[in-house]
Amino acid sequence: MGKYIVGIDLGGTSAKMAIASPDGQLKYKWTIGTEIHQEGQLIVPAIIQSIKRSLAEHDLTDQDIIGIGMGTPGAVDVKAKTVIGAYNLNWKTTQDLGQQFGQAFDIPFFVDNDANVAALGEQWLGAGNGAENVVMVTLGTGIGGGVVINGQLYRGSGAAGEIGHMTIEDHTDIHCTCGKKGCFEALASANGIVRLAKEMVDQDEGNIDHSEFYEKVVQDQTFTSFDIFEAAKASDGFASQVVDKVAYYIGLGVSHIANILNPSAIVLGGGMAGAGEFLREKVDAYYREFTYQQIRETTQIVLAQLGNDAGVIGAVNLINTEIK
Repeated sequence: MGKYIVGIDLGGTSAKMAIASPDGQLKYKWTIGTEIHQEGQLIVPAIIQSIKRSLAEHDLTDQDIIGIGMGTPGAVDVKAKTVIGAYNLNWKTTQDLGQQFGQAFDIPFFVDNDANVAALGEQWLGAGNGAENVVMVTLGTGIGGGVVINGQLYRGSGAAGEIGHMTIEDHTDIHCTCGKKGCFEALASANGIVRLAKEMVDQDEGNIDHSEFYEKVVQDQTFTSFDIFEAAKASDGFASQVVDKVAYYIGLGVSHIANILNPSAIVLGGGMAGAGEFLREKVDAYYREFTYQQIRETTQIVLAQLGNDAGVIGAVNLINTEIK
């Protein structure tokens, strides 16, 4: 009878891995680089070899492991255990992860999209505080999401949780990478806030603050979402207006989720959530404007708590939810 679970959080730069107890205690953690050359064909073999080494180092065999859980970018077929479209991994064709892990280990293997898996982590041991109904919104380079209902990932017909592609503004020329205009991701992600700042300058009708940061944008200087938040925290007028607009979009987006699903918590994670309470409070104020009274009294907007461990902890919980 196995007593540990292996969790894998695969990203474009690195693969984080852990050997954990079923209750989520990370006994051993390690990271390897993600080798994306040769169309990413070296990625999975490197992960497999790394796990084999770690098991051997800790005197563990396949029989000691309950399961291997994995979160990965891309479109995942959880039944076939395949993934396609993970372009940051250079995976242009379907990758049969189930077959590769099945050949390497006599251990059950399960895989899901990385945003879904992170949501399972935060729902279980993070900001979700073990509540059965939790939604996670990851505010990073793009916007992703994961929906947990009754303690299980909700996958719909296979692509549920594409939160970033809700249309939240139909009067904009800002295009999303998916081809539509006005997507949540296009307007409120880390890339979106940079585009939004530039659009606000281009469409200036005299109603925005010509502050120091405004001049930086006018002069086409390089800046990031982090720079915008830092300037806003320092009371720069224009940066504060940009952050307020983004908080409006995020508040509007999460209000739609809350009004439909009424989870216990909507967890804000990802790089932009690093702005902390400064952003959460502004989002929450708009969220409350757009939600039904009973919804806003029962669905809380909270910040993610697990940081870089969300993915591996979620991968551990994936095994708990798949193996009864």
